[in-house]
Amino acid sequence: MSSSKKRFIPINLEDAAVDLLNHVVKLKEKGWIPLFIPLILIAWAIHRWLFSFSNWLPLVLALWASMQYGNYQRKLLEEELNKKWKRILLNTSPMTPLEHCEWLNLLLTQIWSNYFNPKFSRRLKAIVEKRLKLRKPRFIEKVEVQEFSLGSCPPSLGLQGMRWSTSGGQRVLKTSFDWDTSEMSILMLAKLSVGTARIVINSLHIKGDLLVTPILDGKALLYSFLSIPEVKIGIAFGSGASQSATEFPGVSSWLNKLFTDTLAKTMVEPRRRCFSLPVVDLRKTAVGGIIYVSVISANKLSRSCFKSSPSLRQQNSTINGYSENNLDDNDLQTFVEVEVEELTRRTGLSHGSNPMWDTTFNMVLHDNTGIVRFNLYECPSSGVKCDHLASCEIKMRHVEDDSTIMWAIGPDSSAIAKHAKFCGDEVEMVVPFEGTNSVELKVKFVVKEWQFSDGSHSLNSLRSNSQRSLIGSSSLLSKTGRKLKITVVEAKDLAAKDKSEKINPYIKLLYGKVVKKTKVALTTTSTTTNPVWNQSFEFDENDGDEYLNVKCFSEEIFGDENIGSANVNLEGLGDGSIKVEWIPLEGVSSGELKLKIEVVKVEDQEGSRGSTNGWIELVVIEARDLIAADLRGTSDPYVRVNYGNSKKRTKVIHKTLNPRWNQTLEFLDDGSPLILHVKDHNALLPESSIGEGVVEYQRLPPNQMSDKWIPLQGVKSGEIHIQITRKVPEMQTRHTLDSQPSSLSKSHQIPTQMREMMKKFRSLIEDENLEGLTTTLSELESLEDTQEGYITQLETEQMLLLSKINELGREIINSSSRASSSPSQSGI
Repeated sequence: MSSSKKRFIPINLEDAAVDLLNHVVKLKEKGWIPLFIPLILIAWAIHRWLFSFSNWLPLVLALWASMQYGNYQRKLLEEELNKKWKRILLNTSPMTPLEHCEWLNLLLTQIWSNYFNPKFSRRLKAIVEKRLKLRKPRFIEKVEVQEFSLGSCPPSLGLQGMRWSTSGGQRVLKTSFDWDTSEMSILMLAKLSVGTARIVINSLHIKGDLLVTPILDGKALLYSFLSIPEVKIGIAFGSGASQSATEFPGVSSWLNKLFTDTLAKTMVEPRRRCFSLPVVDLRKTAVGGIIYVSVISANKLSRSCFKSSPSLRQQNSTINGYSENNLDDNDLQTFVEVEVEELTRRTGLSHGSNPMWDTTFNMVLHDNTGIVRFNLYECPSSGVKCDHLASCEIKMRHVEDDSTIMWAIGPDSSAIAKHAKFCGDEVEMVVPFEGTNSVELKVKFVVKEWQFSDGSHSLNSLRSNSQRSLIGSSSLLSKTGRKLKITVVEAKDLAAKDKSEKINPYIKLLYGKVVKKTKVALTTTSTTTNPVWNQSFEFDENDGDEYLNVKCFSEEIFGDENIGSANVNLEGLGDGSIKVEWIPLEGVSSGELKLKIEVVKVEDQEGSRGSTNGWIELVVIEARDLIAADLRGTSDPYVRVNYGNSKKRTKVIHKTLNPRWNQTLEFLDDGSPLILHVKDHNALLPESSIGEGVVEYQRLPPNQMSDKWIPLQGVKSGEIHIQITRKVPEMQTRHTLDSQPSSLSKSHQIPTQMREMMKKFRSLIEDENLEGLTTTLSELESLEDTQEGYITQLETEQMLLLSKINELGREIINSSSRASSSPSQSGI
């Protein structure tokens, strides 16, 4: 180690000396040596007599290193700030530089066939089918879309590049859209007056500028064309698409116009479509929904904001000799009309420049998307005609994760978007009216439910268990061999021509080619717009018929008047499903109809009348903690039992909150809901309800009694004690049937009891015993219900007897056939 150091030191010293001499030579050549000699002498003098450099040299070196590090950090910070500033300029600048997007077209090519093509094909097919029904040439009676595929060639985006711009505080991507394909296949079958013809669209050319706006933090995209795009389609006719398109003149131009108008009315500014990007895909297709729309208020209403309205130009010019400057905006009387397809509803009148309506409507959607349009009207005090001031619209769409997206056009063409994460979630939106940014409308939405093609519903927490739309299987079953039982229950708020005019409403049901009609509800003055029918009809279910057409009429002397209609979606109803809904009537300002829809298999319906289902035995034992309905702090309770179309009641127990009935009621088991209504009996005044409950019996084992206390609903307290048994005759012993007295013998005793009760009536009337009359009357009503129960039981026993006779007949036939075959076999 020491020898290496000895060799290393002389080499370094030699190099250092050579370098020093070289520097000295250079300084000498430049003439700087004379300048350094005085500086060296001054430094030596300071070091000798003032202070030593050995103490200050570390401090100077540390200061110099700090300055160098500070300069380095300042350069890094400057570079970072420059990068951030460039990003800010990029995001806030009106328009970014043109960017190439070959990568986007390559990505679109990879995912087009498996994702976008099926999704867009289904959506565009539905749109085109609707447009074909509305607009077709006179020589074409009917057009049906049989095949719809956009092919494997996707559109090209941004061939000349794309760029981002800012509109209304939101980023908007603008890119070119060029779609020129000959691989698509759209097949339509046209029914002509002279036969049928196949129309094949085999090529499509669409060219325009596309705008894409991300909303809800990237959960969805709004897209639309900046202007009406250029559309050209190639058409062929006949079988195999071999004939020329000139064989039917006008069809090519009609289809071109149809496609152009469809694009213009669905996805050209300011009409924007939504493409959702859900995290979860439940793979369910929504076919309709029910929404609650609440019109809350508007602000900053002013006649000056609506001068462009043609209906106000004459009014604003002069009214009663006064100029428009003398008009006060606080005198405005306005209302809002809510429009969803053919369904319209109106709010009441509200005064002032900041009107408050706070009105909620029940609306129906017939697809997974919908447009809710709000029309603002002024109702002048001196005129009859209402003036249309402005309009705005809000679109909504069901998302595959069972949520709902709502969007509208905001100020300066920006986008307002809200997201309802589940059914029942309340969404509030403030939307400007079209043509003005200062006047805004405040509305609220609640999606009650979405209906899916497989029959299931997305229900919210507001819907009670007793009103579930679907009970049982929700899978999409075959539509053959089933019946639809439609019950027209009641209606409310029906629209009459005059507020003081009485109407006589009835309902027509149209399903397929079958038309059925309810009776005319002869209403009184107090219930003229809220009739009750409770009338049921049965239809044989048709394959392909997805809607029930409902029309409401008022019977008049000179021709019946239409007071509303509706289409009820029946798609996806499963066996045994029960659907109870209020259906808003379309084409009128108000009115809703309550329908109960049941799906019954034919074999199940026939089986319910035979011996397989038997009957329901309900024993109403007692109740406790009932509420007091009378002023004296007690009640006169009795129980009315509703089972399908059957109604029975118990006897009345007077002046008690804990009554005991111990009464048995029987019903034929047809699977209907069993509902208990506890009533307070009154002889003269209307009876009041003191609670109700639903008895769940469908899953009970046969011939096994279930004992339960049922809490009463709709009241603060109260329970009812019942015992229920599903009687199945085949599983009962003969001893049990024979040990009971026959229903026939019991029914023969009813007339004798009624005659005795009539004698008791006469004596009570002579004695003027009002309380005794009330008790006897309730006993008579109970006796009538008991008689109906015995008659029902007799019918059940009759059916049981007939079924046994049929079984015995089959056994006799089988035994005789076996006896006749045995000799022949022995002979062989």
